[in-house]
Amino acid sequence: MKPRIAEPCDIDRLRTAYPSAFAPGYARRAAALAGISAVVGLFIFGVVWLGFSPSALVQGISKLGVILKLMFPPTAGQHMLVYLQALAQTLSIALLGTMLAALVAFPLSFLAARNVVGRWLLRFLTKRVFDAIRGIDTLVWALIFINVVGLGPFAGILAVAMSDVGAFGKLFSEAIETASPKPVEGVLSTGASKIQEVRFAIVPQVLPLLLSQVLYYFESNIRSATVIGIVGAGGIGLYLSNEIGQQSWDHVSFIILMILITVAIIDAVSGRLRRSIIGAQARS
Repeated sequence: MKPRIAEPCDIDRLRTAYPSAFAPGYARRAAALAGISAVVGLFIFGVVWLGFSPSALVQGISKLGVILKLMFPPTAGQHMLVYLQALAQTLSIALLGTMLAALVAFPLSFLAARNVVGRWLLRFLTKRVFDAIRGIDTLVWALIFINVVGLGPFAGILAVAMSDVGAFGKLFSEAIETASPKPVEGVLSTGASKIQEVRFAIVPQVLPLLLSQVLYYFESNIRSATVIGIVGAGGIGLYLSNEIGQQSWDHVSFIILMILITVAIIDAVSGRLRRSIIGAQARS
């Protein structure tokens, strides 16, 4: 079916009724042009200020080609078992850190939900705490906890957990606020307390979504656990850093390949679980 083309009389009538919509809008165009010019100018300033060098980029690309050539074929040498143990340690750091963060953030998130806590000051303070925690990167938390509890996977678990508490607190509280009020009204009509309202009316609604979010963050935390291992928080990242320092590029490519395959497998399994959880919630 072809779209209907407006007749000239229709356009004239619209132009008369809504003159501002057909006006040239020079002010808006000037503002848009000024915004684009500011962005381009900021980009150019940043390139000059940070010392961007096209010649260095060309030389770097040629060196990268040499490194890529040395990466093939990937090999573990005599360290296959060591790499597997380190990879398992990375997965444990991601899993335990994610679970610990979810357990801590779950009860705290109710304090930031508008439909659970009526006092705006308590909600405001809780949300700002979540923002402050979330604003610090996992790598920074790892450096902090390495100085607190020492090198090793324990520092990595605490770093992942602390970083995710802020993210989970925000996501969980927003999910709680979107809960339907009808089950809440039904529970309250029976004379239930506030705790019973949360337990029987809100939690069953939001729990599938929260589990889906936790699974997604577990995938992401595998990458984070690898990175923080480079600074001494345990896992495969430590061996990756050592092999890069020794320029054993065939070992480096093998470790990277291990990580990519592991992440792909977990991503596929986790994605299927998330779809199953969301599908079950939709059917209910």
